[in-house]
Amino acid sequence: MSYVGPDFDAPEPRRPRRGPLTVTVAALVPAALLGWLVYEAVADSGGRSTGGAPTTRSAGTAPSAAPGSPASPAGGAESGEQPDASSTARSGSKPLAGKVVVVDPGHNPGNVHHTAEINRKVDIGTNSKECDTTGTSTNSGYTEAQFTLDVARRLRTLLEQQGATVKFTQDGDRSWGPCVDERARIGNQAHADAAISIHADGAAQGDRGFHVILPASVHKGAADTRRIAGPSRDLGEHVAGDFVRVTGSAPSNYVGDGTGLVVRSDLGGLNLSTVPKVFIECGNMRDTKDAAQLTSGSWRQKAAQGISEGIVSFLRG
Repeated sequence: MSYVGPDFDAPEPRRPRRGPLTVTVAALVPAALLGWLVYEAVADSGGRSTGGAPTTRSAGTAPSAAPGSPASPAGGAESGEQPDASSTARSGSKPLAGKVVVVDPGHNPGNVHHTAEINRKVDIGTNSKECDTTGTSTNSGYTEAQFTLDVARRLRTLLEQQGATVKFTQDGDRSWGPCVDERARIGNQAHADAAISIHADGAAQGDRGFHVILPASVHKGAADTRRIAGPSRDLGEHVAGDFVRVTGSAPSNYVGDGTGLVVRSDLGGLNLSTVPKVFIECGNMRDTKDAAQLTSGSWRQKAAQGISEGIVSFLRG
């Protein structure tokens, strides 16, 4: 069974690949997405051939390693670098003091051993869906669950340095899950000012780049995103813009028409959220060029930095 997207869905309908970003894109995702023009000039875009309480920790403590999920893949990828003084908030400056950010590391390294539990259906408002999935992996076996925990922990460090209170949906501290409905509920109960779910995609070789998934305006069953759809788009535009600028990565060449933004109504983690929330697919683990980035500790630090700066700029408004 092949994996596509954060909730094991069929992919969005494919659209023809477009050329460099247009004026419309620049207007949609402000200034920072113009960094893609630089990327086009200097980089090869790869060419398209086709149930628990949230976990938190005190600022300044080092993130712990998840049981059975190393911070970097075996086989020579760099170990994770911690941010230096130049990449952190100015001493004494805490622009996010009083803000709560919920970070959702997609999937769980233990899901693979609990298929019965994660395959049970849960209500996502619009319909029912599997509790969770195992996620995808690179061709060399570096899993999405390992990747998401590593980036999430780096992101937590950066946000805490800005004064935010950061809560996780899971930190490698539970044997499986949580289910997608609980992941949304954790952000809601924390009254988060912003929430983000970290993922990496499992598309075809040649499909490259990142995309940020925004909630559609949904009002059905337990789902009502009408109040948070606008703020979530604002959050997503900030994250997409800063992710381009910091990582140099291109917006997806297979969804989003080159904008790096995709709207979906079929994800329980978004449908059930009552706080501004987005997903980010940081790249395609099945493409060899994207995989080389995703398995690099130094690139994962840039990914965390780009996401952090997007959240900071959104919250400072």
